[in-house]
Amino acid sequence: MSLHARVLERLAPWRDAPAWRVAFSGGLDSTVLLHLLARLAQREALPPISAIHVHHGLQAAADAWPDHCRRQCEALGIPLHVQSVAVVPGASLERAARDARYGAFTALLGAGEVLLTAQHREDQAETLLFRLLRGAGVRGLAGMPASRALGRGHLLRPLLDCARSELEAYAAEHRLSWVDDPSNADGRFARNYLRHQVMPLLRARWPQAERTLARSARHLGEAAQLLDELAQLDLQAAQAPSPLAWLSLPSLALAPLRRLSTARLRNALRYWLRELTPMPDAEHWAGWQALLEAADDAAPIWRLAGGELHRADERLWWLAGDWLLTPPCPILTLESEKSLTLPGNGYVRIEGHLPGQGDWRLAYRQGGERMAVAGRGHRDLKRLLNERRLPAFVRGRLPLLLCDGEVRAVANLPGLDGAADGSWRLAWRPPVCDPGLS
Repeated sequence: MSLHARVLERLAPWRDAPAWRVAFSGGLDSTVLLHLLARLAQREALPPISAIHVHHGLQAAADAWPDHCRRQCEALGIPLHVQSVAVVPGASLERAARDARYGAFTALLGAGEVLLTAQHREDQAETLLFRLLRGAGVRGLAGMPASRALGRGHLLRPLLDCARSELEAYAAEHRLSWVDDPSNADGRFARNYLRHQVMPLLRARWPQAERTLARSARHLGEAAQLLDELAQLDLQAAQAPSPLAWLSLPSLALAPLRRLSTARLRNALRYWLRELTPMPDAEHWAGWQALLEAADDAAPIWRLAGGELHRADERLWWLAGDWLLTPPCPILTLESEKSLTLPGNGYVRIEGHLPGQGDWRLAYRQGGERMAVAGRGHRDLKRLLNERRLPAFVRGRLPLLLCDGEVRAVANLPGLDGAADGSWRLAWRPPVCDPGLS
């Protein structure tokens, strides 16, 4: 099957997308992909095709690449968008540049649009080796997926099963011109070392090395999919609703998870946390074991890159954003039937009408508070919260309504949240768990 036919076959499920946008570096691989698509568009009804060139500005030679890309796109009749990015230095310049590049792609991609990138079979083989040397798990060793979600659209790699030699032959046949990135020859970068030092040795001994490594990545991809499906089954019972319906945080019941083997429990937890935080390395998982084994009366926390996992009343709770910060203590007057925003802590509202007499104010717990409870006299607020099994991380930000300095209501807790006759109650909507705020 020709290269044109194979690419068209890979892209068949996406022909109804509102747009195809090509990640165009100006190098050989993306030049071939762009030319292929331009040729296909002459005889096929395809979505509108455009190109995106991300200019990192990391080396002097790169300053000429946007003009080269413009000339190539003009010759093909394809619109080009050039996006400059700032690369934040880090432990890995390769990783920092990649993050900046994909951040730009994500921001530019419209709803339902498709970003096409030109990684090929050798890239997949290098990815597998690179991740293997870093100790990646099954999901990491699956390499680059042929498609995945990206921002509001999708990322596709239609050349992933193609050999680089095929792309070189296509470029020679059509007399294409492209830019060569000098950094691709720099052996200090891990991928370049694999490409120029390791892969030639493997290829000399095993001529089909790239093909077989890419095939292994596909097998591992299937294994990762099966592990995801197992995690979904194992999480079903744990995703029972929380008894605190008003506390809309990601959470899991721990009891069903404790019945799983150690490997299945970790697999389920990795799947659940995947969308919430970057996952830790193997050594950092000691924090999970400590959280799991802590005493029943403890309030253990596992701190991760994107937030914190708390255990409370045999339930796991995920906290991020405002939940990781201590809200400033409010000294606020609250009026009946009006919502009041609490800095860093959602908002509250009096449903009904407060009695006219007295100085009504909002506050948070400071310790030592007591509250009059119908039929029980005055009780320590701490004991009342213990009886309701309220998680420790909520207690310090739970709004209290005071009248002349005495606690008259605790938000959201039936029997404690307002007047005994039901004429008014204190309602609180907690902050959302937004990792972007942390």
